[in-house]
Amino acid sequence: MTTCKLSELISPAFFDVHRQIKAGKVDELLAKGGRGSAKSSYISVELVLQLLRRPDCNAVVLRRVDKTLRTSVYAQICWAINALGLGGHFRCTVSPMECVYRPTGQKILFFGLDDPGKLKSLKVPRGYVGLLWFEELDQFDGAEQVRNVEQSCLRGGEYSLTFKSFNPPASARSWVNRYALDNRPGKLVHHSTYQTTPAAWLGPRFLADAEHLKETNPTAYRHEYGGEVVGSGTAVFENLRLESIPEEQLRSFDRPLYGVDWGWYPDPWAYNAVHYDAARGVLYILDELTRLRTSNRDTADLLLQRGLTGADFITADSAEPKSVGDYRAFGLSCRAAQKGPGSVTASMKWLQGLAGIVIDQNRCPDTAREFSEYEYERDPRTGDVLPGYPDLNNHHIDAVRYATELIWKRRGA
Repeated sequence: MTTCKLSELISPAFFDVHRQIKAGKVDELLAKGGRGSAKSSYISVELVLQLLRRPDCNAVVLRRVDKTLRTSVYAQICWAINALGLGGHFRCTVSPMECVYRPTGQKILFFGLDDPGKLKSLKVPRGYVGLLWFEELDQFDGAEQVRNVEQSCLRGGEYSLTFKSFNPPASARSWVNRYALDNRPGKLVHHSTYQTTPAAWLGPRFLADAEHLKETNPTAYRHEYGGEVVGSGTAVFENLRLESIPEEQLRSFDRPLYGVDWGWYPDPWAYNAVHYDAARGVLYILDELTRLRTSNRDTADLLLQRGLTGADFITADSAEPKSVGDYRAFGLSCRAAQKGPGSVTASMKWLQGLAGIVIDQNRCPDTAREFSEYEYERDPRTGDVLPGYPDLNNHHIDAVRYATELIWKRRGA
């Protein structure tokens, strides 16, 4: 077995990811990014390393279509095995398509989901399947299909780790882009680009092509090489920034604003806390709550538990005067939004004209989803973009509009 430095095999962008996985902090890695981001190279190396650490663990690697396996993930795993100096310790075959670790009999198996029945009867000679890799996740049929595969494969073992890699589709409404916004313990979402990859790995032609596209078609460059969700030309909020807000910055926001959009079912009750940096023209969305079929008493208690008091002013939808009165009776300082002709357009234009709308998607996943997916409608006959703002899936957007009402109604705001 030859020796090699791991730092020479994986991009520096993944050093911390490797440390977190090694420490047992991650059971699902969602690796997204643009061309040349080295995410597939990293995952192939990490999968082999995790296999070696657990003698009873086997792996399954998946693509949507069986015919794409041999020249993509199978070749990638074979590369990782050889790069790690383990070529003599694995037997790799294409019929059946598998890589077997000779000392223990552990297997890395490859499947396409154009025949999902193969996975339902999956058996391994020894141990259990604890490692899964969904390559080109966006090509699968949706979160339910992926979840069914995980439920079928990840059985009987004490350890599991799922890798999911993809280049984000342009549309924010794509199921995989929505999935990236869903947070849960143990799930790590990581974004990388070619700019985080050592230049020598990519070569001068790759870099030249990237720079050419950057100059000639910036939007395509952002999507293809930056892995950005650039939309389909109908996004309402082009100033959106989905990024974490550090704790020290949160503590500096001493004058948050609060908004509530009433709801029951199927429309949800939505709450947001925001901070407006007037000097920079940036709105920070700090907190959210979303509830269905929840009484005014219970939602008021949620806000009181959040630390709101009678000194904190909440602006709420004026369509329910009784609900506004209930909040006041429960000890919250709640006022009805001052709607009027043109108020929706005025508030939306103000939001669109900001230098940035920063949403911490870890704290506010529902709000991040609404803002990123909110698009103008198109005429179904002509394809032309229609004027006006759709009144659909915009409950947190409304809560934010109410929270900032006293700002955008100012003359010259």
